[in-house]
Amino acid sequence: MEIKKVGVVGCGLMGSGIAQVSATAGFEVTVLEVEQRFLDKGFTGIEKSLAKFSEKGNLKEDPAAVRARLKGTTNKQDLAYCDIVIEAITENVAEKKQMFASLDPIVRKDAILATNTSSISVTELLSATKRPERLIGMHFFNPVPLMKLVEVVRTIATAPDVYESGYQFGKKLGKVPVRTSDKTGFIVNRLLVPYLLDAIRAYEEGVASIPDIDNAMKLGCGYPMGPFTLLDFVGLDTTYYITHVMYDEFKEGRFASPPLLKRLVMAGWYGRKTGKGFYDYADPNNPVPGNFD
Repeated sequence: MEIKKVGVVGCGLMGSGIAQVSATAGFEVTVLEVEQRFLDKGFTGIEKSLAKFSEKGNLKEDPAAVRARLKGTTNKQDLAYCDIVIEAITENVAEKKQMFASLDPIVRKDAILATNTSSISVTELLSATKRPERLIGMHFFNPVPLMKLVEVVRTIATAPDVYESGYQFGKKLGKVPVRTSDKTGFIVNRLLVPYLLDAIRAYEEGVASIPDIDNAMKLGCGYPMGPFTLLDFVGLDTTYYITHVMYDEFKEGRFASPPLLKRLVMAGWYGRKTGKGFYDYADPNNPVPGNFD
């Protein structure tokens, strides 16, 4: 099917990013939020991001033209005529199911429903809709306007043409889509999460300090950032949640959360967004590694 109008549910970090790249690619975009203040915050972020892209010469048209294709709403009925609706709300199964159930009678029957989940089984969300064959996963990466990858996820019920439409839509957004089935963690987190957890275990076992492990993986493997810097960027609470989902699925020790990760999350130290994680960000330009011996 040809996608012209895009709906995005949620205007947080991921939802606003998805909305931005969709509008930049020329699509008419409607963003749904529960309150106007969340829309205002998200759209302010989009406008700042578009201005930066324009200043660097990475935007093909005036930012105002892109912004004109973006509409915010608190009324679900405004998504009725979208060709694809991408859910990007909190990583909570019950809330995602409730959202899809409420959208099902509103959105066109031939529209595609997509979830941006990074860890929840897409199949688990099927029961919330009467069109399971039209539900896919589209896992974007943060920050969405910069990261080129999108994982396009099919379930056992996904219709082949719907899956292909989602894949082609990803390409039209300027992304590099990869195909994957609905296995917990998909491709990236299935491989990335054990690596991050092993880095924590290496520190717990006294192999090396936090900055030395980070530098070793950057300089030895060519990674753009070390595992602890990445953990703080992603959010320790997010990683901790994903470990539970993956461990429940596979029952393998490599997916289990190390004790230190659990302690930091219990303390409310989630990384950059709270000012403390494996590093202290009192001075964001000069983060200081923690000492958790």
